[in-house]
Amino acid sequence: MLTLRQIEVIRAIMIAGTVKGAADLLGVSAPGISRVMKHTESQLGLSLFSRTHGRYTPTEEARDIFSQISEVYNSVDNLQELIASLKVGGGRTAGFAAVPSIAHHVFPAAVKSVRADFPNLKLRLNTLKIEEAIDYLLLQRGEMVALSYKLDHPGLLMVPLYRGTLKALVPADHPLAAKDAISVHDLAREPMIGIESDDPYGRILMEPFLAENIDIDLSISVRTGHTTASLVSQGLGVGVTDELSIAGPTIHPGIAVRPIAEPTVFRTYAAFNAQVPRSAFADRMVTYLKQEMEAVKLP
Repeated sequence: MLTLRQIEVIRAIMIAGTVKGAADLLGVSAPGISRVMKHTESQLGLSLFSRTHGRYTPTEEARDIFSQISEVYNSVDNLQELIASLKVGGGRTAGFAAVPSIAHHVFPAAVKSVRADFPNLKLRLNTLKIEEAIDYLLLQRGEMVALSYKLDHPGLLMVPLYRGTLKALVPADHPLAAKDAISVHDLAREPMIGIESDDPYGRILMEPFLAENIDIDLSISVRTGHTTASLVSQGLGVGVTDELSIAGPTIHPGIAVRPIAEPTVFRTYAAFNAQVPRSAFADRMVTYLKQEMEAVKLP
């Protein structure tokens, strides 16, 4: 059986017509080309070329072989082009989604890095609430969802991304802004802006208050941490949010962001359909999400 190297050498001689020309075409030495040809002809038991004054002309017996060699070489060439295309995402589509707190800044930043690695990859992106993620993955509308809540579902695989803390938001001119850290007891005395605790993300934000046996009656109920920040900047109350919701260059100038005096934790995860193999694109997205989340961690 001919090897791909032998096929490559035969084709190069067919094109160049000389051993030296074939060697130049392949970037190797002429003696090396001659050795491969002698071995190939000995292996096949027939002469592929007639030699006249250093010129190589295909023999009549070998013309059918050359036709097949050209087809094989073209197939290998097409395969190499396909592989090169796949490396940059050619002909592929990836679907990713994120909850609002992650979709605000770190998700687009990670997508930018994925696009740089796979410039020909088509992307289908979504912003979802936590409860929408299960259908999105199990119905294979997309491959990965970046979440701020660990879903307990047998059909999902949860990959940890990040561990951070919650932050207190107060108007920049509010007396609490003078503190280095703000207690949930101080926040609870002010008009509170936030997400209802019947929402999974809202429960995460309310956990520091629940741990201190503080019941919160929200003055303004919203759907996202970014909206909370916008309303706090207008002086309408105080709030609690995660670090990712207030990341990026669009932080409102009228807000003071302070650590919460009591212990808090905020975790994020990448959720996948447990029955579907992960693509290289999703693995790269996970890597970049982790990097972007660590980059915005606040003291």
